[in-house]
Amino acid sequence: MAPVAAKIQDLDNNSPLLPITKRAHLNFLSTIQDPGSQRLTWYTPPLSVLVIKKISDSSVIQPFKDLITYLTVDRNMMVYIEAKVVEEDLLKEDEEFLNMKHKICVFKEGYDDISEKVDLVTCLGGDGTLLYASSLFQQSVPPILAFHMGSLGFLTPFRFENFQEQINHVLEGNCYLTLRSRLKCSIMKDSDETNIRHLKNDKSKSTILVLNEVVVDRGPSSYICNIDVFIEKRLITSVQGDGIIISTPTGSTAYAAAAGASMCHPNVPAIIITPICPHSLSFRPIVVPAGVEIKISLSPESRNSAWVSFDGRNRSEILHGDSVRITTSIYPIPSICFQDQITDWFESLAGCLNWNVRKQQKKT
Repeated sequence: MAPVAAKIQDLDNNSPLLPITKRAHLNFLSTIQDPGSQRLTWYTPPLSVLVIKKISDSSVIQPFKDLITYLTVDRNMMVYIEAKVVEEDLLKEDEEFLNMKHKICVFKEGYDDISEKVDLVTCLGGDGTLLYASSLFQQSVPPILAFHMGSLGFLTPFRFENFQEQINHVLEGNCYLTLRSRLKCSIMKDSDETNIRHLKNDKSKSTILVLNEVVVDRGPSSYICNIDVFIEKRLITSVQGDGIIISTPTGSTAYAAAAGASMCHPNVPAIIITPICPHSLSFRPIVVPAGVEIKISLSPESRNSAWVSFDGRNRSEILHGDSVRITTSIYPIPSICFQDQITDWFESLAGCLNWNVRKQQKKT
């Protein structure tokens, strides 16, 4: 099945289209761009959708079945789901699901490539479900419609109660999008720049794209980390503490925020570097331009190894001579907005993190 073409449309229509994914294009203005100008428009109606649900959550089962029924019967779309969802105990003997099983296509993560087959992604769960969806696409990503059925819901702005209306609106197009940048990461042997160590649990790829953050920490060791940080091949600083977080603007409201970083809107082209419990009162989080290459390696004086994780997955040990290379990926996540880029973000800050929420001062 050939992918459906789509574009991200600029309302001013005064600049050329540049590719952002294989299904979408983005107009770049010669002046500062208004985030509200990023909209999704389908060239032709989308024909296929990937549905990702939170595993082993009984509260998601009925909405999942309702969504599958609506997409296959009412919208006549091809639906893809993962093999581990079909094998889930909660669905194995569900008669309603078994009756619709012949209408869906099943794929297995790490074995089947569906990147060219899917026009739209729908998530049922929390923020972790969206992070998982990101990990399935290591290059271009279809637009993602995320329903909030988890705990926090910072990245999942849609409610499921009126899901038919929300899906119809998206399929008709002209929706606002937030382009969430990702980080391209790899583990390399410092002694041999061409020798790339494959990431744990991902033997077929030498790089991985992350939506939130890369974390380098001391792991099980009781010693503090001693890590050197390079930007564009220059030694910037050494970290002595529990570790360091390299995050996207999307990830600035996750682990980085808990470690004291400023929260950054997803449309800001930046990378945030945040120390974890540094043994220095003057070590503050910093923001560097998107696109720079960051290298993290153990300092020669380090007493122990370090550990790295990518959006909480693929945890690997970093030894002397190893390095982690990080830069901004050219493949962002096109996240569909409930209202628009600005309103959605500030409502998430207030609703999920209680940002600047307090009782109003009484009049004298």
